[in-house]
Amino acid sequence: MKRYLFTPGPTMLPPETLLWMAAPVIHHREPEFSGILAEVRENLKYLFQTRQEVLMFAASATGAMEGTVSNLLRRGDVVLVVCGGKFGERWAEICEAYGVEVRAVDVPWGKAVEPHLVEEALERDSMIRAVFVTASETSTGVRHPVEKLAEITARHGEAVIVVDGVTGVGVFDLPMDRWGIDVLVTGSQKALMLPPGLSFVALSEKAWRLVERSNLPRYYFDFKREREKLEANDTSFTPAVTLVVGLRESLRMIRQEGLEALFLRHERLALAARNAVKALGLELYADQSPSEAVTAVRVPETMGAGQLKSRFYERFGITVAGGQGRAKGKIIRIAHLGYYDRLDMIMVISALEMLLKEMGHPFELGVGVKAAEEVFMDEPVQGSGDGTE
Repeated sequence: MKRYLFTPGPTMLPPETLLWMAAPVIHHREPEFSGILAEVRENLKYLFQTRQEVLMFAASATGAMEGTVSNLLRRGDVVLVVCGGKFGERWAEICEAYGVEVRAVDVPWGKAVEPHLVEEALERDSMIRAVFVTASETSTGVRHPVEKLAEITARHGEAVIVVDGVTGVGVFDLPMDRWGIDVLVTGSQKALMLPPGLSFVALSEKAWRLVERSNLPRYYFDFKREREKLEANDTSFTPAVTLVVGLRESLRMIRQEGLEALFLRHERLALAARNAVKALGLELYADQSPSEAVTAVRVPETMGAGQLKSRFYERFGITVAGGQGRAKGKIIRIAHLGYYDRLDMIMVISALEMLLKEMGHPFELGVGVKAAEEVFMDEPVQGSGDGTE
């Protein structure tokens, strides 16, 4: 059976990237790899929309998240964490593991944080050193208002805003320098169209100043040492050579498409998925501020989210994600970030229709596919993209 991956990480991979990763491994201390690294560095800056160096580690994105905490803060520092899903909660867990005092802004799962709650918390406590937020909460399908939160944080002294952009970078606009994002993190297995194994993080000048005062322990995730090495097109330790070679090709593809076209593609894919789900008489888990990365669908209790998820794979070879934490057993999540196009969405919606019909859900066959098609029929014809904006 042919297999299809519609999870929000790992995601489907382009054949061009797979071919490059199938080439013989090269040595990471030779000029050939240095040249690859130089190109990757520049294209990562393009993707992050920053003049700063984008650090890269052989780790999942959680590694870069942990490195951010250990490089930025001191034991006993006070931070504010937006907790509205499993990955927002992960920021709090990492901070607590390093002896950092956490003030939580608890947001109902499936909802975006209201910016005034963050502003009020900052006004109450002038000791807050950092605000941690997840741009796209993968566990709930919610997009948080990062631009507004960055603006609020910038008005409060030394406080920096730290953004988990794991399913945001390369999906929707997160212009690091223009919005004043101080730390931005992502991982390879999302919109970067690679297998898991690489994490990325960029810091503003304001954030680098906090690094100078940090006293938390670190070794592998030493940001200052890694920045010095990267500036010489080198790495402190053995990198994931094959993934970096694949990354070069993925970034070339992103640059060729252009950021504006890239973000528009994800916007249209997400809109088609959401419209189809609603046409089928189902509800979105994130109904007010849904992310362009993944659509979280409430599954009627009579059907069972676990059963629906299993049938996707058993009947069609399609892997969708289930719920996590408080959403476990309540939702399925259909991804559309990275290497997905219009016909991919038509296919997965068609499979969803057939499964719902088999499971006795009342609707008219074809209404979901029709709703998705109408989004794409209304789409303006796009050029090939020249990498400019």
